[in-house]
Amino acid sequence: MTKTRTYTVGPGWTSGSKTIIIGHLCIDEILNSAGEGEFSIGGAVVYSSYAALAGGNHVGILIKSAPREKMIPYILPVHTEDIYWLRSDSETTSIRNQFLDDKHERRITTALAQGSTITVAELPEGISAKIYQLAGLMKGDYEDDIIKVLAQRGKVALDMQGYLRVPDSSTKEMVYHVWDRKQEYFPHITYLKTDAAEAEILTGTSDRREAARLMVEWGVKESLITHNTEVLVYDGKEYYTCPLKPLGLAGRTGRGDTTFSAYITERERADIPQALAYASQLVSLKMQTPGPFKGDRADVASFADKYYH
Repeated sequence: MTKTRTYTVGPGWTSGSKTIIIGHLCIDEILNSAGEGEFSIGGAVVYSSYAALAGGNHVGILIKSAPREKMIPYILPVHTEDIYWLRSDSETTSIRNQFLDDKHERRITTALAQGSTITVAELPEGISAKIYQLAGLMKGDYEDDIIKVLAQRGKVALDMQGYLRVPDSSTKEMVYHVWDRKQEYFPHITYLKTDAAEAEILTGTSDRREAARLMVEWGVKESLITHNTEVLVYDGKEYYTCPLKPLGLAGRTGRGDTTFSAYITERERADIPQALAYASQLVSLKMQTPGPFKGDRADVASFADKYYH
């Protein structure tokens, strides 16, 4: 399998763009359980774009930051003509993840800064794609009606952390609030992603299957829930699961973003079981190494041959 990627040639985005990932650039501070850590370029847009590109997909990004970080998106492996930058009127988003155990499952997440809201008016003229992925980080990242506007142009894939996570007014630690407009907007969403904790906040049940069922009942076409043991998908008819088999957890940050982007792009060429297996295998491989996934389909296939088959 070659690592060469093919892009549609043309000024800016074209109808050939398969996925456009929309969200904020984020400067991550990642601390381990001993308090040791480092800063890195991160955020859901970064992790998602790498995962989508690894599958050989045409990817565009609409990314927002303060002017001093304007050039950072151009070091990503996205074709320059497929990058659209928006100016944040405040700061560039920055988040600290402090892990509390060696398994990287318990953590304290703190909003160090948040960029200004991405609005409908900021969407570029003629923007066109098959899937619009809203790769949010916390409440306030998007104007709500962006969901309805994009749903008129293609499929909307939404990560619920961008609507449930809210910085505490005093400590800035992330807390979870129920999104009271979910039943208004869910019918406009094709793919919805939560982790297990977010699913419980959203639906009121810790039963992941019941939570996935409720999300579909409220209008989404396919609900996806990540957990440290597996990924679950429900489409209104069947439940599908695939285990996660990471060999290490140094790359735990970005697990959900990577899984979701790999899944939704693979669904354009495969059925749910195949797309779910591919996404689960890719993220299991990714979790061995800090940062976004920088392999390709051949790497995922090799990993799957060893640990899934």
